[in-house]
Amino acid sequence: MARCLVTGATGYIGGRLVPELLAAGHQVRCMARSPGRLRHLPWVAGTEVVEADAADPARTRDALEGVEVAYYLIHTMGADGQFAERDRRAALTFAEAAERTGVRRIVYLGGLAPHEKLSPHLRSRAEVGEIFLRAGVPAVVLRAAVIIGSGSASFEMLRHLTERLPVMTTPSWVRSLTQPIAVHDVLRYLTAWADVPGTVNRAFDVGGPDVLTYADMMHGYAAVAGLPRRLIIPVPLLTPRLSSHWVGLVTPVPAGIARPLVESLRNQAVCGEHDIAWYVPDPPDGLIGFRQAVSLALKKIKEADVATRWSSASTPGAPSDPLPTDPDWAGGSLYIDHRSRPVPADPQALWQVIEGVGGRNGWYSLPVAWQLRGLLDRLVGGVGLRRGRRDATRLRVGDSIDFWRVEELLPGRLLRLRAEMRLPGLAWLELGVTRSGGCTVYTQRAIFHPRGLLGHLYWQAISPFHGLIFGRMPLNVAAAARRLSERAEYRYGFAFDDRHRPLLAVFGIRPRTCQVTLTADLLRVRFGPWLMVTPLSNVAAAELSGPYTPLKAIGVRMSLSDHGLTFGSSTERGVCIRFHRPVRGSEPLGLLRHPALTVTVDAPEHLMARLQRPRAQ
Repeated sequence: MARCLVTGATGYIGGRLVPELLAAGHQVRCMARSPGRLRHLPWVAGTEVVEADAADPARTRDALEGVEVAYYLIHTMGADGQFAERDRRAALTFAEAAERTGVRRIVYLGGLAPHEKLSPHLRSRAEVGEIFLRAGVPAVVLRAAVIIGSGSASFEMLRHLTERLPVMTTPSWVRSLTQPIAVHDVLRYLTAWADVPGTVNRAFDVGGPDVLTYADMMHGYAAVAGLPRRLIIPVPLLTPRLSSHWVGLVTPVPAGIARPLVESLRNQAVCGEHDIAWYVPDPPDGLIGFRQAVSLALKKIKEADVATRWSSASTPGAPSDPLPTDPDWAGGSLYIDHRSRPVPADPQALWQVIEGVGGRNGWYSLPVAWQLRGLLDRLVGGVGLRRGRRDATRLRVGDSIDFWRVEELLPGRLLRLRAEMRLPGLAWLELGVTRSGGCTVYTQRAIFHPRGLLGHLYWQAISPFHGLIFGRMPLNVAAAARRLSERAEYRYGFAFDDRHRPLLAVFGIRPRTCQVTLTADLLRVRFGPWLMVTPLSNVAAAELSGPYTPLKAIGVRMSLSDHGLTFGSSTERGVCIRFHRPVRGSEPLGLLRHPALTVTVDAPEHLMARLQRPRAQ
């Protein structure tokens, strides 16, 4: 068992590597500039999280203290001219800190660099690899070309180009040879180097069994996805810059990320050796081929089981600053558009509408205006609206929603989104639920912190349109909540303590398998494989309870004194529901009956208020 540090844990590869290392029995410490973005990930409870920037020598040394194997998964994908210098400085700082703290090995995932003129980003990745190989700590540099896996930027670009364009005129780079590799094999290589003995210090080319052109990959994707064969007409006149904007318009990958991907595809990227097999042997069935990797990726997307997406990592140039709560923050000013509206609905119904905004659900005001804003953003290299949502109904901190990212999430109370569209400043959108005089109230704040004169002019120019866009949102959100309330069905998720998630998952108890549902005449509680159903008229009382000790609250618990049942996923708070007639639910035969049930839902006040409403018995 090795003590490992993973940088870039909020990114595509890092977010998948951490659970692989944990499953292999290693101790994992995650180094992140914004640790809060990790807090809702299901594996974070089994790790140690430290806040540090790789360019900060002191904090990086602290993060590396006691570490044996350090995974360096940081690389800038920005389009500005300073990325190479930033990458160089961060790599040098990290290498020096690793040497000073006695790290046994650095593992770096870079790009497959051919022996020809490299694109700026491939050149930067090659330079970072050389920095580590020349450092005082033995380094393993894995060089990969296109990585195929559900949610990766390369896969999203390939998928959307192929699905949306049955006939396409393409740049000449579609004829360049590349050797794609399945993300599963990349993770297998990375994980294995935590255990390989010795002081290996070299680079390895890693790739799958297939050598293909990009056109071959598009045809292969179409075949696996059941699409007609695509007609591809190469056009030599498209430059990488024009190609990246073309990709940005057709696919969800913004031009700022598409450009380095396109530039790298101009080069032939085929492995020159397979020496890594001497240290990490190929699996008995061999490496995963391109079409099998596509099939696995499509299967995961269909099942909504995409653990991380390319959009999990911050978009280049997008603001990452925290929400300014002080009006004098950074010496600037704040523009605020504040609106509120009473809602004739239950707070939980309103929260369900708020948590479901964006993606296919839309933004509850002038869809054409939102689509136009998304198109304009993509034309200038932004992310636009096509990123959609990770999940249609549930959110967690760090999720991307179209051109927003979830910065704060207080279930049942507040959703704060940070803008990632191209803007001359920083912007947030807050949607909230409050109670006033016994009435449910929807609150909404659009906040803009301008940068320079252009920022102020921008706000003044778009202010007249706020009445059309933000002004209509409260009315339409309230109407949607009212319709949901009238359907008389309310769903409450369970609150999960991060430290108890792994144990509960063993018994099939996960957020997506746990829910309390209220209809007009029924109470239904699902807790993993356990199910309790009773008429709503059987509810005698409901009251808040907690906090609890883990021994009494986590999992399925039964009181020995009165046979009261607990479905517990958190030690914070819950709702104790008492029944007129005891119910069954702890075992399938129904031999045991329970006079009460405690559930640790994420909005206990809302559930209690709903259960306390008068009803016929």
